[in-house]
Amino acid sequence: MASFVERAEPAGSRRSGIVDGRGVVTLVRSDGTVACERCNVAATMLPRMKGLLGRKSLSQGEGMLIRPAPSIHTFFMRFPIDVVFLSRQGEVLKVAEHVAPWRTRSCRHSYAVLELAAGEAGRRGLAVGDRVDTAQPVGT
Repeated sequence: MASFVERAEPAGSRRSGIVDGRGVVTLVRSDGTVACERCNVAATMLPRMKGLLGRKSLSQGEGMLIRPAPSIHTFFMRFPIDVVFLSRQGEVLKVAEHVAPWRTRSCRHSYAVLELAAGEAGRRGLAVGDRVDTAQPVGT
């Protein structure tokens, strides 16, 4: 069985039923609570390189799943973010809250990174050991 990060396909992919037409997935925790309602998937070179650059902010409930990504940087960004490092199986390995612009963060054994608006990880109760998975988008 493929892990959630392998099933979460990049924007425009038609191979998976978990991605809507905009390349957006919903991430849910193993207890059924939502971790991110509108999560853009960056799994190819250009979207991974661009990440959140050029954005002025992230809305509550919006995020970006970058894979593979054992580390991230916030160089040239305009706002702080929460960074959730995930294993290949979707286990939360580390949560870095309120990472300011011009910083780096990494996590050994991380396969993917979920970037959220600053404070969102705490509001959602995301903690080390939690598991997240993708959910079928509404209307599919």
